[in-house]
Amino acid sequence: MPTGGRPTVRSRRLGAALKRYRRAAEIDQAHAANVLGVDQARVSRIESGHVTARILEIRVLLNAYGVHEPEVLGKLENLAKRSNHRGWWLEHAAHLRPDYLDHISLEDDATHIRAWAQALVPGLLQTPAYAESVIASSPSYVAPERVGQMVKVREARQVKIEEGGAAYTAIIWEPVIIHPLVRPEIHREQLEQILEVGKRRGVTVQVLPLSAGTLAGEISAFSSFSFDAEPIVEAVTLENLRGTSILEAPEDLAAYTLAFDQLRSAALSPDASAQLIRRVLQRSKDDAS
Repeated sequence: MPTGGRPTVRSRRLGAALKRYRRAAEIDQAHAANVLGVDQARVSRIESGHVTARILEIRVLLNAYGVHEPEVLGKLENLAKRSNHRGWWLEHAAHLRPDYLDHISLEDDATHIRAWAQALVPGLLQTPAYAESVIASSPSYVAPERVGQMVKVREARQVKIEEGGAAYTAIIWEPVIIHPLVRPEIHREQLEQILEVGKRRGVTVQVLPLSAGTLAGEISAFSSFSFDAEPIVEAVTLENLRGTSILEAPEDLAAYTLAFDQLRSAALSPDASAQLIRRVLQRSKDDAS
């Protein structure tokens, strides 16, 4: 059972996948329960993520649903095995919101991560100084003694990208690049960081120019995650004043997949984006000298 009775991201993903396959097979929960020899409440709790399905249950259900692909079985079994895996972020669980822990869990599992940044540099690209500045000034009050800890968590999240554990694409709105929201020296360091990380294999950074018009204002910042070799979006996170919302419904995933494709099409190429960032960085250095 997920720790504390609260569905984990992995148990919820497992349950949602089993629910999709059941519905595709046009089988109701009562029939699925009969196949497993359990009551319907257990099937409901498995599909909601409140209970993690056992390996044997997964195999029996997939067989009943007519799903026989080894890669599907392997993926779902891995989710079950890792459902209660204690990731590094749980060391900080007492000081972080549960929804933020869910976001980190998605990052940790992801093979492809995409981010659209409308107001701030994405967390996976932030320098410690930039992160400290934006966390300390957040409208959601963070006690001063916790800021340093949250910066360390943000740095730990970046290891995923540093080690090439996921393909990462970030699209950043031009005002984030050209208008410092932090001290100029911190902003310059941040621009240098973006350029450096953008050189890594598997990392793509693009700037959405102001000339793209209203598109940036119509699409709020979000991150999307894929968990297989193919970059099919399986989860989306949205940041708001109350925390992080996770979207997993097929219609939501389709909408945000389309939105990211529109942003990417309107953005400057990676090379042109790097050139723009270098120009802004050089102008800032010239102004400071």
